[in-house]
Amino acid sequence: MKKAILFFASFFILGTALAQSTESTNGPEITFEEKNHDFGDITQGDVVEHVFKFENTGKQPLIISNVKTTCGCTAPSYPKGEAIAPGATGEITVKFNSRGKMGRQNKVIRIVSNIGEERSIRITTNVLPKDS
Repeated sequence: MKKAILFFASFFILGTALAQSTESTNGPEITFEEKNHDFGDITQGDVVEHVFKFENTGKQPLIISNVKTTCGCTAPSYPKGEAIAPGATGEITVKFNSRGKMGRQNKVIRIVSNIGEERSIRITTNVLPKDS
């Protein structure tokens, strides 16, 4: 009896893993030209922005439903709810406002889409004091 249960449990786990693998290879996928951008040194109060370019390298349309940031100092703009066809490209623009910030800053931007799991991009910078 134990062998039969173990056999069916193994079969179920293997089947689930194969199904998930098939979904990820047949669904949408987001591939960024770059996942990290460093602005280098900036002065406190500067507002900087960077465009992250991506391609849907999957086999189904990609739909970005939300882009989350770690604080209000980082503001994204993205193709909200638009279907991005396989092979098509898009952009996520990230603005960072350094007002009230000092030193090394590391901001993670999380992308929520119909891929099924979040993807992330990152900006970093070093905020220097403003000359008086």
